[in-house]
Amino acid sequence: MFAAFCLARPGQEGARLGLTVPRAVGPAVVRNRIKRRMREAFRLHRAEFGLEWDIVINPRRAAIDAAFAEIEKAMRKVIEKCGH
Repeated sequence: MFAAFCLARPGQEGARLGLTVPRAVGPAVVRNRIKRRMREAFRLHRAEFGLEWDIVINPRRAAIDAAFAEIEKAMRKVIEKCGH
């Protein structure tokens, strides 16, 4: 559904999210919808991330039709891999 990259920022507080949605995913309306959904999933689970992480997510075409529950599940996997 997406590729995620994590970078630790020692001494900083608050996990940050970056999104890179390529044009190949679809027109601007579609890309913006994906970004809104990814931001919301991150917002809901932000407290579960460690305080010092930068996360960059690169959504794939599968994110267009994915249910929000699937996006949340994928975000939890990112948390498990780099959030703690």
